[in-house]
Amino acid sequence: MKTPFLEQVRERVLVCDGAMGTMLYTHGVFINRCFDELNLTQPATVKEIHQAYVHAGAEIIETNTFGANALALEPYGLREKLVAINRAGVELARACIGEDGLVAGAIGPLRVYLEPLGKLSFAEARAAFREQVTALAEAGADLLMLETFGQLPELREAIYAAREACALPVVAQITIDDEGRALDGTLAADAARKLEAWGADIIGINCSGGPVGILEALEQMARATTRPLIAQPNAGKPRSVDGRNLYMVSPEYLADYARQFIAAGAKIVGGCCGTTPDHIKWIRNYVRSTAPGKRRTPIGTAAAEGARECAPIPPAQRSLLGAKLAQGKFVTLVEILPPRGSDPAKEIKSAAFFEAQGADAINIPDGPRANARMSNQAMAVMMRRELAIEPVLHYCCRDRNVISMQSDLLGGYALGLRNLILITGDPPKLGNYPDATAVFDVDAIGLTNLVRNLNRGLDLGGNAVGGQTGFLIGVGANPGAVSYQEELQRFRWKVEAGADYVVTQPVFDLELLERFLTDTADHKIPMIAGIWPLTSLRQAEFMQNELRVQVPQSVLERMRAARSAEAGKREGLEIAKEMIRGLRHRIAGVQISVLGRDQAAAELLTEARG
Repeated sequence: MKTPFLEQVRERVLVCDGAMGTMLYTHGVFINRCFDELNLTQPATVKEIHQAYVHAGAEIIETNTFGANALALEPYGLREKLVAINRAGVELARACIGEDGLVAGAIGPLRVYLEPLGKLSFAEARAAFREQVTALAEAGADLLMLETFGQLPELREAIYAAREACALPVVAQITIDDEGRALDGTLAADAARKLEAWGADIIGINCSGGPVGILEALEQMARATTRPLIAQPNAGKPRSVDGRNLYMVSPEYLADYARQFIAAGAKIVGGCCGTTPDHIKWIRNYVRSTAPGKRRTPIGTAAAEGARECAPIPPAQRSLLGAKLAQGKFVTLVEILPPRGSDPAKEIKSAAFFEAQGADAINIPDGPRANARMSNQAMAVMMRRELAIEPVLHYCCRDRNVISMQSDLLGGYALGLRNLILITGDPPKLGNYPDATAVFDVDAIGLTNLVRNLNRGLDLGGNAVGGQTGFLIGVGANPGAVSYQEELQRFRWKVEAGADYVVTQPVFDLELLERFLTDTADHKIPMIAGIWPLTSLRQAEFMQNELRVQVPQSVLERMRAARSAEAGKREGLEIAKEMIRGLRHRIAGVQISVLGRDQAAAELLTEARG
């Protein structure tokens, strides 16, 4: 049974499709045609465009009915075909995305002025909208997409008409000018308040000039409403090139802004004029990696008929780290990046140094920031053979499908690896091979389920694997996430999926961590806080703006006051020590990330020992 639309929005970020008009034009349809009528006269063309967006990764397909209302159809002599056009629009979209997908009934403005600027009364406008809404709802749309409205009173009548005609969820979007106002002069924040009061389920902005202006206006909306947000920008402003108006924003650029829309609170992202399936493909790639959600096909964890499930090994018996966490000892992990080349001698020497300094484990990331480095699994095995200190293996979803994940993990366990931190992984766009493709068969929640299965002697399908693993399962969390409620929900899902402990993003704000500890008390597992000694103001700003780690203004000011590179390092180290002292009796341990600064790590290890 399909999960209802609004429930899906609460759980994850959804990707909508892109422009229909732009694509129809590229298919040779002249702009003087009625695009909506093509649902009846050229259904194969409309269907081909829908299918291209579905293949690009769109999860919501809008019907080709933006202008299929009585007033917009009248000049084409198509008033009597209103119901047929809207019904065909839903049927074509449904045929492409399937019963499990989401079909949005697209509704645009009436293209005439309402009172007092025009002759059309509010009642007449509402009746016109109600007629189209009824046709879309009866045809089987999953939601209504009211979009590109510049006049707030007209959008109000569309919302009221939708509420009178059916019970479908209502998405309401305005279009804005270069100053971030609706075309009637309403500020984005004021528009958000009004749309919420009028009953819209989801609020946002589409069309407009491009992603930059929409981001600023969306951030204003986020501060003014509790409703989920949606952003569907144009691919920039069209430019005249050899007599043709072309949209110049690249898929990569638009996808980067999709990431920022999500950080600002958007739960649906897509495109409008000038966007193509290529734009949606890039946006979908970002969404799957930066804000992954529950997949349509859940990861099965039940045993197949006849398969015998083993009782999992207790966490205290899985590794030395597990034993220390079970005993309530304050543990210390130090992060060491794998080398860029094939020689890990320097990294193993550092690990030996930290072992001598009393660290409990070495944490080895898996292609951080999507950069190509030596396999962290290979480095962990070499370290395990030469040293007594345990490695903790980051394992991400980006580069492997679920088949290779199981193969890797079974092999790693056979080679002596016992401690994992399961993460989704950074998208390839962030790294040194931006055109590389990502896999993302599952996210960190699905991967946790997978490893829990292996710990019970079962593969992904519930079949016995001929022995069980005994991995200590760690997961990540960000106490300062912008979408805080979503982060809490994902953390709870990870615990329910089988997580044994959690490692947080770097902590610079004790109050944020205290809030997270309080809000996760009902799903309590040992929490290890990330500690990152800053080296400069620039690095602090990078953490804040690029990695979405909350850095308090007081910390930024302290780093700004450091007048030299050496002073910045000293101040950053002192802040890290303060964090350890403040956390010492609240959590299970710390993970220290110093990236080659071994002496700084040694000072923090001394601080952690109390």
